[in-house]
Amino acid sequence: MNTQAELSAEIEAISKEYDAAGVVESDVRLDYPPYRSSILRHPTKAPQQVDPEGIELWTPVFGQRDVDPLESDLTIQHRGEPIGERMVVTGRVTDGDGRPVRHQLVEVWQANAGGRYIHQRDQHPAAIDPNFTGMGRCLTDGGGNYRFTTIKPGPYPWKNHHNAWRPAHIHFSLFGTEFTQRLITQMYFPGDPLFALDPIYQAIVDPAARERLVAAYDHDVTTHEWATGYRWDIVLTGSHRTPVEEDEQ
Repeated sequence: MNTQAELSAEIEAISKEYDAAGVVESDVRLDYPPYRSSILRHPTKAPQQVDPEGIELWTPVFGQRDVDPLESDLTIQHRGEPIGERMVVTGRVTDGDGRPVRHQLVEVWQANAGGRYIHQRDQHPAAIDPNFTGMGRCLTDGGGNYRFTTIKPGPYPWKNHHNAWRPAHIHFSLFGTEFTQRLITQMYFPGDPLFALDPIYQAIVDPAARERLVAAYDHDVTTHEWATGYRWDIVLTGSHRTPVEEDEQ
């Protein structure tokens, strides 16, 4: 198994090649060798044409009555309070022209404060918080705004290479009016020392594009004696769109 030093050397070499090319590349690279499983996961054949009418027979169905406002608070889903830094994450979902994307279903899932998911495959030795499931959802309002109350997740180990750790992050899923419009991405926290070491984050080779995945601390969102606040806006289209995981599948 490779060491972090070997992975970091690969990441640095790719970064230097990208800088020397002088061509802006804002999407996630499908084949990014430091991210070992990307070699097996990304498509190797061209997309196939399909009948759009057949796809559109299957569409997500949800409305204001289907998503309870309380589902956006991940800290009240159990009898006790979860352990960790309570925080609010809010932002605006827009298209490439800055227009709000209204009544969009936004779903989140994340690890707990110790970096542990409620998932059978996550068996690393960190405590499970019985008062934190780590999943929530909401609909954007008329201005395209979303808001979640949650616990700041912790970093966690993964098996890409020896002593590999993922930066703290929250997974986001956004649905349009069709299943084919679903976008999945990740939000990170500012100043994380693991950014430079993480091949998933570095698979977006353009630094400006990577920064669009990083939330900003917002003291106006922070609540007195209650929760810290972060703001993260999501742009679905255009040259400044938020990088999404769909590009690496």
